[in-house]
Amino acid sequence: MTPEQGSGPQLEPVALPVPCLVVLVGPSSAGKSTWAAANFAPDAVVSSDRLRAVVGRGEDDLEATDDAFALLEQIVRHRLGRGLTTVVDTMALDPGARAAHRATAAAHDVPCVAVAFDVAAATIRERNRNRRHPLPAAAIKQQLERWAVARPTLDDEGFRTVLRPTPVRQVAPHVRSSAPLVEVQREHPVGLRFGLHVSAFPWADVAGGLRAAASAAEDAGFSSLWVMDHLRQIPQVGRDWDPLLEAYTALAWLAAATTRVRLGALVSPPTFRNVGHLAKIIATLDVLSGGRAQCGLGLGWYEREHRAYGLAFPPVADRYALLEDALQALPLLWGPGAKAHAGQAVSIPEAICYPRPRQEHIPIVVGGGGERRTLKLAARYADGVNLMGPAEVVRRKVGVLRGHCHDAGRDPASITVTHLAPTLVGRDRAELEDLVDQLRPRQGDAARFAASVNAGTIADQIGRLRELADAGVQEVIVSLPDLGRDGPDPIERFAEVISAFTPPERDG
Repeated sequence: MTPEQGSGPQLEPVALPVPCLVVLVGPSSAGKSTWAAANFAPDAVVSSDRLRAVVGRGEDDLEATDDAFALLEQIVRHRLGRGLTTVVDTMALDPGARAAHRATAAAHDVPCVAVAFDVAAATIRERNRNRRHPLPAAAIKQQLERWAVARPTLDDEGFRTVLRPTPVRQVAPHVRSSAPLVEVQREHPVGLRFGLHVSAFPWADVAGGLRAAASAAEDAGFSSLWVMDHLRQIPQVGRDWDPLLEAYTALAWLAAATTRVRLGALVSPPTFRNVGHLAKIIATLDVLSGGRAQCGLGLGWYEREHRAYGLAFPPVADRYALLEDALQALPLLWGPGAKAHAGQAVSIPEAICYPRPRQEHIPIVVGGGGERRTLKLAARYADGVNLMGPAEVVRRKVGVLRGHCHDAGRDPASITVTHLAPTLVGRDRAELEDLVDQLRPRQGDAARFAASVNAGTIADQIGRLRELADAGVQEVIVSLPDLGRDGPDPIERFAEVISAFTPPERDG
């Protein structure tokens, strides 16, 4: 809390874009450094006082002022060039200096925001007297006079906005202001189920790390655990040589390490395994897990992976034929008897699989949002469909799916809509910026990386997921980019998001 905010009720933080240049304007002892420290990570604040200590004998070395400001300008340029939000902690009472900051921001296509510290003169003089090294009274008088001239002009100088020193939070361009939807979720909650998608295995002790993550996921309220069905790491996640466990071996191990969560691969391509063999694998998983298996199926897309392992990678039309055959044959294989299946690409003389699964019906989820063919197959055969993309894309695809269900004579409510996305969660804006900086590629743009992993605070994520729920999503599956790099803490942070979508139990 800054001195200007007092002890009354806390205001809703003002949203600032990411990145932006924030220029603090006001006399010495107005509370600028205190406010900056309360609202931004320390590395985001560029202070002229601190830079005097870097190039001179200390923060009060006025002879080092010119060198400190030259260094400040250089630091600001470099930070904005890397897409980093920057707070300029100076008095900024000179209109030329403020114009220079706006010009620097404009040169880097970054919005420039001013924060005006309008503090009573008596308060400033009292604070100055209590400083370890007070400024001369004449200097304070001069600053107050300059401030009286500067304040009336700030609103018309060309800043994106001029704020009072109230709480702020940063919102990346891809994250909409979450406050309205957070309030909607609080007042009119909807339920969502959550799945954890483990797409990388960065632990030194893979077995121990995965066991800890699975246990934390169950405790946090996740209802499902998913792994990728790939034979090598995919470029969207990591490098070819990064460790990646075989999907169904890992799921069988997870079955023994967990008690409640459902287990599945998101998704298995029909090009990896004979469909009868896949049925046997998943039936075994269901038996050993006590009826917790789910089946994810997709078209398959990573040709390089297939070629590297000597697997055929048929044309798209042939892969669709394989996918449709798998969707038809798997329920037969998991059912009683030994029925035959003669499909477009697969023939099974005896669809026999014993022991049969524990579940009467293993749910099949189709991954992919192709509106003409994939969603049509999901509407005809599947129990669920996994969609990706922002809420407006999901809403459109749900509408297409419902149209296909109508054509197939199915109730759209019989198909669960899931949504998979990487999700980076910070408890507050400072923690989020630190996580982005730790995880982003060293030569990468911070804002672009933040967008790629849906970076946001807990409130941001609640707002984003409420929008997905309103678009028709019933289960959100997240991959946590920092899982395995910071212990179970990413799961603990996401647990606060889960709790916002768990309707309270009612008496009776």
